[in-house]
Amino acid sequence: MRGPVLAFIVCGLLACTACSDSSAPESTPAPRKTKPSAKKPAASSGAAASKTSAATGPVTPENYTYQTGGRRDPFTNLIGTGASTEPRAPMQRGEGLAGMMVGELTVRGVMQSRGAFLAMVQGPDKRTYVVHAGDKFMDGTVKSVNAQGLVIVQNVNDPLSIEKQREVRKLLHSLEDAKP
Repeated sequence: MRGPVLAFIVCGLLACTACSDSSAPESTPAPRKTKPSAKKPAASSGAAASKTSAATGPVTPENYTYQTGGRRDPFTNLIGTGASTEPRAPMQRGEGLAGMMVGELTVRGVMQSRGAFLAMVQGPDKRTYVVHAGDKFMDGTVKSVNAQGLVIVQNVNDPLSIEKQREVRKLLHSLEDAKP
């Protein structure tokens, strides 16, 4: 019983030493066709040949084309690939309140005229505008004006957001205007 087990262990050790021996010839796959212009340098020993083939990298066939099969090419650049190939023009802003975004406004005053509240807002151009309920901005609409300030429904332009609109309150006496 000891004889077959001992012979099996010896064969296993010989196989392991043969695999780890660097001078032993490696099994290589079948040679691929290369471009006629590419010449292989002649190597004098097996170790030198394996070093040069590793430095040149993988060889691709001459007439290789990617077969899409209904999938996208994984090597194409995804940035800047839209439906149109012409460059986009910068977004044109409208005149006055229609060209201002909600985040650019500050409330400077609230007044009451004929039973309705009006708000005075200052834009990024440092000009003051009078705002009524229902006036439209670039990314929102004034929902209401009250004695404390404005309530604006802002359109959210975020594809990951569940909500497409949110209420923004612009107050007359806010923390950003407070002096330290």
